[in-house]
Order: sequence, then structure tokens, then C-alpha cells
Amino acid sequence: MCDCRFDITYNDLNPTVLFVSKGRMTKNSRYHNHDFTEITFIMSGKGHYLVEGITYEVQAGDLLICNAGINHNNIVINDREPTFEFFAGFTDFHFKNMPANTVSLKNGDCIMHTDSKLRQELLKYCYAMLAENETNQVGKYFMIKAYLIQFLLLIIRQNTEPAPKQEGYHFDSHYKSDVVHQIISYLDAHYNEKISLDAIAQNMYLSSVYISKIFKDETGESPINYLIKIRLEKAKEMLLVTNADSIKKIANQVGYEDVYHFSKLFKKYYGMSPLHYRKSVE
Repeated sequence: MCDCRFDITYNDLNPTVLFVSKGRMTKNSRYHNHDFTEITFIMSGKGHYLVEGITYEVQAGDLLICNAGINHNNIVINDREPTFEFFAGFTDFHFKNMPANTVSLKNGDCIMHTDSKLRQELLKYCYAMLAENETNQVGKYFMIKAYLIQFLLLIIRQNTEPAPKQEGYHFDSHYKSDVVHQIISYLDAHYNEKISLDAIAQNMYLSSVYISKIFKDETGESPINYLIKIRLEKAKEMLLVTNADSIKKIANQVGYEDVYHFSKLFKKYYGMSPLHYRKSVE
């Protein structure tokens, strides 16, 4: 059997996690740097970042990577629309073909834009780390580290050429992570349809209570909240590119028959109605 532990690092991937947190961008921060790597994931909203004298526009789904010694600060551009950010600071790591304690993007930039699928995966780990950070469960530091490692590997995979396919055997697995992955894949593919957790559970020969529990254990949120976020993210994209469609039609296209319920959810998550959001980006 091939030992692939070092296919992406020079040694075991065992970063020291310094902090994880969530914040709302309410004012400009001071221009500063760190002696560790800090990642900032824009969870919602938009803003600007000044990094080494260059101003970057950021919005939901963007990832900012500031390695040690990189000067940066955030700039608020719209205090009416809340901008929420996830932060993580860490050190003691070394990826192949990168300097020690450095995450390098393939374009040489400090900003990484994500598509809808990757954004949802990264959000999943952000919420998992935040949820774990709020508990008093024994071993929470190591749980946070485990989630952060997975978060980092998703980033590295996007910025590294895939390794040659290895010969070997495929074994079916029934671990709870596989169950959760199947549920996420189903929600991603069928978000615009009527979805019943009971029906999913029956098809998987599991109870809906068990599915809800392991899903929250793995992602930090319920399947319903995960589905809502997928639908609302899709709706935001439609509001930007399909101006001819009514709010009711967009609501129907992402799985909501009741436009009032859709608008209420949208405002709850983004702080404004769908119509106001459409007008704000025109």
C-alpha cells in the first residue's frame, strides 16, 4: 500500500491553531501584520481590503490569505449591508513547493474567489469550527484543528495540480461522514425540488432523527439550514443575472412556492429583502 502522507507536505500536517472567530465588518481596521498566517473568509456582504498597498474588492465567498509579515486592513464600503467574516490564525505548517508557514495561491495573489460548490464546502467548515469553539467539550481544540486542516486542504487542492491516479482497490464505506456527504450531494443537486428529510432517511434506511444528528455533528448545522443557505445563495445569483424574472419566479426556481416565506428568509439571512438586494447591486 502506498504511503501518501507526504504527497502535499514535507512532514505531517499538524498546524498550531491560534484562534478561530466570526466578526462583523463595522469599521476600518488599522493597517497591521502578524507573525502567523491568517485567513479571512467573507461569509456574507462585501467590502474592500488594502493589502501591501493594493486595494482588493471582496464579497461573499472570497478568501483572503495574509501570511506572516503581510500588511493589511479592511475597509467598510456599505454599513447598511452587514458583512460577516470568518477568521482563523495558525502556524507551524509547510506545504510542498511553498515557503514554510505560507499558503501560496497559484495566481500569486492573496485573494481566492470560489464557486458556489466550494463556497458551501468552506462555509460548512467555518460553521463547524465556530460551533466547536463555543462548546466546552473535551478535545475541542483538536476538533477545530481537524476542521481547519480540511478547510486548508480544499484551498490547496484548488491551487495544486492533482497527483497521478494510483492503482488500487475501492472499498465501500458506511461511516457517518459518507452519509453526510451523500445528503449534501443530494441537496446540492435537488435544492429546487420539494425535499423531505423523512423521504431521504427512508431511502437511506436510516431514521430522520439520526440523519439530523450526524449532519449537525459533521457540519455544525441542521440539514434544513444547509438547504436554506444553498437556496438563498442560488437566489442571490439569479437576482444578479436574471433581472427579467420576478421575485416570485426566482422563489419558485429555488424551491419555495410561498414568495412571502422566501422573502422573509432572505431578509433574515442577508438583512434586506430580495427586491432591495436587486436594487442595491444594479
